[in-house]
Amino acid sequence: MFFSATVGFTYIIGFFFFFFTLLTYKKDLKITEVQTEVLIGSLSIISLFGSLAGGRTSDSIGRKWTMALAALVFQTGAAVMAVAPSFEVLMIGRTLAGIGIGLGVMIAPVYIAEISPTVARGFFTSFPEIFINLGILLGYVSNYAFSGLSVHISWRIMLAVGILPSVFIGFALCVIPESPRWLVMKGRVDSAREVLMKTNERDDEAEERLAEIQLAAAHTEGSEDRPVWRELLSPSPVVRKMLIVGFGIQCFQQITGIDATVYYSPEILKEAGIQDETKLLAATVAVGVTKTVFILFATFLIDSVGRKPLLYVSTIGMTLCLFCLSFTLTFLGQGTLGITLALLFVCGNVAFFSIGMGPVCWVLTSEIFPLRLRAQASALGAVGNRVCSGLVAMSFLSVSRAITVGGTFFVFSLVSALSVIFVYVLVPETSGKSLEQIELMFQGGLERKDGEVELGDAERLVRKEQEF
Repeated sequence: MFFSATVGFTYIIGFFFFFFTLLTYKKDLKITEVQTEVLIGSLSIISLFGSLAGGRTSDSIGRKWTMALAALVFQTGAAVMAVAPSFEVLMIGRTLAGIGIGLGVMIAPVYIAEISPTVARGFFTSFPEIFINLGILLGYVSNYAFSGLSVHISWRIMLAVGILPSVFIGFALCVIPESPRWLVMKGRVDSAREVLMKTNERDDEAEERLAEIQLAAAHTEGSEDRPVWRELLSPSPVVRKMLIVGFGIQCFQQITGIDATVYYSPEILKEAGIQDETKLLAATVAVGVTKTVFILFATFLIDSVGRKPLLYVSTIGMTLCLFCLSFTLTFLGQGTLGITLALLFVCGNVAFFSIGMGPVCWVLTSEIFPLRLRAQASALGAVGNRVCSGLVAMSFLSVSRAITVGGTFFVFSLVSALSVIFVYVLVPETSGKSLEQIELMFQGGLERKDGEVELGDAERLVRKEQEF
């Protein structure tokens, strides 16, 4: 199980590793500031096409082989970029890599959620944030470590290294199993049972999970003649509620400005007063280390503490850090105090993001949708995430010039405050419940206590139907 989860997200190291190595290409290819914004932001926009295709692809050829396709497309794009002699060729590579990323960030959480046992689903499904953060940290470290190499060589070496994780996928796909829920959806019940026997500790637990999956699949048989995309565009009240939660949490993850904080941390810290390039790169490494350390805390708390408490801590903490960063950049100037506080609040923002909003967003989106809609609905959420990421990345420098960097982060703090309200009003607690129980929870078996969503009648309904 651990190996399958690791495979599910290993190539994401490469995806996000090369996000940051590309910040060193400007001198070599003489790329302008506008072209830099386009290169950084376009990857997120392009990836939405991969995410949209991933929903249909994963329903057709399976979750496992969609991951293989994602790795292959990404490898091709990264290789083109590594040898790019011009901005135009670089953009061709970015386009291919973006499609690969879109496929990967959509299918990996779905695969892990569907193959993981209930008690550890949050732990395993939060793996994308761990590997994203490892990719970010490696990118920061490589920028620092390779800064002494030739400008023409350094970023190309870093891109080539970023391809290696996806190569691992090619070998590992011969070992990891297919999603049992996809197998049931395709009528391959015996194969699904074999997978569940391997991923659950007890045989009776595996049989119970299989019965729930078959029950959930049976409930969708009457709607097989209606295309999934039509159900998503004209949803029932229950599906609409799921879409609001899934799409909303994905968008809030990005419009609170995390990509601006991470991608442009050198510019932010330069605004605070750090001018020496070596010190600037060292400070960005500190940001990467902070982000990686705190995601590890979230991984071990997400099943025991729950999704919603982590989201409260995360969104409230991010709001405070973003506001304080805005105040520091606007009023404290470029002295020692301003530099210290700016670095503190940048690290604080990424820490609070990693403790909740980062991992929980992907966990929730992969949990809340019914089996028939899960892949394509998750793809829709990933599209919202990538669009918002692209808009933030492509507009940050321009908006900062219009209203200052401090003013931009004040806007982010207001959006983050709205995310606190969104979590309180709309997001349910899903820890400790099977995917099929979560589906029934949205259908009406809800008991609310102090703002939390608890499962009551839905769980009893599952047991009752299993008895018959």
